[in-house]
Amino acid sequence: MTVDRRWWALVAVSLATFMTYLDNNVVNVALPTIQRDLGLTISGLEWIVSAYMLVFAGLLLAGGRLADVFGQRRMFLVGLGVFTLASTAAGLSGDGTTLVLSRGVQGVGAALLAPTTLSLIPVTFPDPRERGRAVGLWTAIGALALALGPLTGGFISQHWHWGWIYLINLPIGVVTFALGAWAVRVPGGRGHRATGLDLPGLLTSSAALLGLTYALIEGQSQGWTSWPILGSFAAAAVAGAAFLLFERRSSEPMIDLSLFRERVFSGGMLSTGLWSFGVFGIYFFTAMWLQNVLALTPTEAGAGFVPMALLMSAISTVSPRIAARFGTGATVAVGLGVMAVSVFGISLIGEHGTYPRLLPWLLVYGAGAGLLVPLTNAVLGALPTGRAGVASGVLNVSRQVFGLLGVTILGAILSARQSTAAAADAAPLTAFLDGYRLALVVAAAIIVLGVPVALYSLRAKPAETTAPATQKVREPVA
Repeated sequence: MTVDRRWWALVAVSLATFMTYLDNNVVNVALPTIQRDLGLTISGLEWIVSAYMLVFAGLLLAGGRLADVFGQRRMFLVGLGVFTLASTAAGLSGDGTTLVLSRGVQGVGAALLAPTTLSLIPVTFPDPRERGRAVGLWTAIGALALALGPLTGGFISQHWHWGWIYLINLPIGVVTFALGAWAVRVPGGRGHRATGLDLPGLLTSSAALLGLTYALIEGQSQGWTSWPILGSFAAAAVAGAAFLLFERRSSEPMIDLSLFRERVFSGGMLSTGLWSFGVFGIYFFTAMWLQNVLALTPTEAGAGFVPMALLMSAISTVSPRIAARFGTGATVAVGLGVMAVSVFGISLIGEHGTYPRLLPWLLVYGAGAGLLVPLTNAVLGALPTGRAGVASGVLNVSRQVFGLLGVTILGAILSARQSTAAAADAAPLTAFLDGYRLALVVAAAIIVLGVPVALYSLRAKPAETTAPATQKVREPVA
């Protein structure tokens, strides 16, 4: 494969990632318009968001395993095709049922795409330094999707028909499919792939993730002690235990559990999860602050995050070089520490805060998040050759589940504190701010836990510090 073709393959992978990340948050600001047009209930409206997240998170490990068995390139193209066609169906939906079903099929496509986009990077760029640059660019594009999602959704729903928030994926998907079919090549052939589907592992892992994701999404609205939520948690626990049992006894396990004894991999999973906890939390709850306190429109609130995401993207492209100079563990630890300081700083802004007071903290947060790119590169370097797809699925599961935990836990803290303040005759805005600020303090404390985790798990091994640049190592040279 020529160098030019490899970088075009990265463009295809990054565009596919952009589409799936965008669909995680593009719909939120368009929901009121969709509700009026289709005459949906609040429950139906919630499932437009939940159907995608539920299927996406629930099938991520299955998607990774299918990539390991049938080939990363093949599953990349299949997932991209499913996602693009489902997006078209969602955009053309004339009723709520069709839209929710289309969103679920979008989740299937995204679950096939997400593990392959990440696992294609190390096989396309085996050189650690090239891989670091590729991961930086991939992350930068993902950060742009996080910022542009609310802004794009708001603009389209305000000026065009809401269906275009999905139909816009059709031309992007067609171009990405053609580019990927031409540029994406996986060296090594069939010999590097897993040989069996591990059907028990596939079914039990999917059941566990579906149950856990459903409970986290619906727990707030249905009640954490209601029987559907308790039943979902119980089913997830039973399926998870069965999955571990099957994996320990399988001759061709879906996940080699010994992988979690590798400190780079397990520590990287935890650090990634803590990062996602903070990212989901700050987007969700600070968007509420911008609208409830500053009275911004959803589109204006989405635009408020653009400077942060642009800085995150810029830092993402240079952070691998920073890690090469100062070490992966130190770079990631500083990034998490800076993010925690930023979240705590935002919690100090009260009722009379302004966007100019918020913006510096958002920029500090974006800089810290951009420094976490070497974390992904370190985890990729620890992946075994034949398990890249499912291990990438594990990384994505960590992001999704911890992100949902961020919204769920912080939301519960906010609601409880808000209710207490309201019971004490506090004004509605004051009660909201009490809950919001406490939730951010807790978020900062949880994010900062990642600092010692990163310093310990991502430190370079002495033998690796002298590895030549062209040698594939277990983690980046520090």
